[in-house]
Amino acid sequence: MNILVTGGCGFIGSNFIRQRLSGPPADIGRLVNLDLLTYAGNPANLKDFSGDSRYRFVQGDIADEPLVARLLAEHQLDAIVNFAAESHVDRSIDSPEPFVKTNVLGTLRLLNAARRHWSALPEPKKGLFRFLHVSTDEVYGTLAAGEAPWDEEQPYEPNSPYAASKAGSDHLVRAYQHTYGLPTLTTNCSNNYGPYHFPEKLIPLMILNALDRRPLPVYGDGQQVRDWLYVEDHAEAIWLVLRKGRVAQTYNIGGLNERPNIEIVQRVCELLDRKAPRADGRSYAELITHVADRPGHDRRYAIDSSKIRRELGWKPRENFDTGIEKTVDWYLANRAWCAEITAKRYARERLGSA
Repeated sequence: MNILVTGGCGFIGSNFIRQRLSGPPADIGRLVNLDLLTYAGNPANLKDFSGDSRYRFVQGDIADEPLVARLLAEHQLDAIVNFAAESHVDRSIDSPEPFVKTNVLGTLRLLNAARRHWSALPEPKKGLFRFLHVSTDEVYGTLAAGEAPWDEEQPYEPNSPYAASKAGSDHLVRAYQHTYGLPTLTTNCSNNYGPYHFPEKLIPLMILNALDRRPLPVYGDGQQVRDWLYVEDHAEAIWLVLRKGRVAQTYNIGGLNERPNIEIVQRVCELLDRKAPRADGRSYAELITHVADRPGHDRRYAIDSSKIRRELGWKPRENFDTGIEKTVDWYLANRAWCAEITAKRYARERLGSA
């Protein structure tokens, strides 16, 4: 399979590419990574594969239809996996327009190029082509305690500019399948964590702030609940959906690990107390600082992933205890990566997110 991966230098995209290029050589013919390299894109995430003849990196925008069309034709691509997105809720509250530009307009133009490419393919390549769109559980809104997790039939009720922009992109993907017959697939995932996570997000922010003896900012009472999905489990699920998912279907991908934010932060502190103890013998937990909640903060997200388990046989390999320990170990072993990305790409602000 020859694949175009968009946003492949970001957190989830780079983990997907690393997994694919580290897997059986017969799985991948060519893999083209198209990434604009905004603040969260980091080519260093994939430097191990710079010499791999199957891999090519192209810096560019998914909204550049001529560029996408050229890549699709030149590399005879069989599939598109669209990770490219603005994804930070706090940033969307401060400035919604970039989220609409990338997540809505960018996806629209990517779909345009994909449709033209697909329409011109001969059979059987036309029948095998796939457009897989990676989305989020935030499009579904918020849940109260005790409410059943969201399944794929849940109506969309996005509550942040970020979630609204992703909902818009999901609807465009569905419309292109229904109107033009473009063979699309959509995945909606819960909160990811793991290696190469950009340090504005909750878990890496807490790890790095703790090691630097900075405050660990927790929004409000910290009781916002999220379902946590280890990123390598997510990457495996996407690959499975791409190869075996039913066209025009949506698959929810969850980690089966609902936890309140304050519990996540406390667990990170416990692991760091054991693995990188402070010289003064005090706990990192004393750095926890409750800050004003962000506007419109959703209280709970929870994914029902029974459809992908039932139809495709997927289930996460990691539970939260094993996944968070692997994550802390990765950040402790990769301080140089953390220092580089923090200094060069994130010097002016440190934001938490859930």
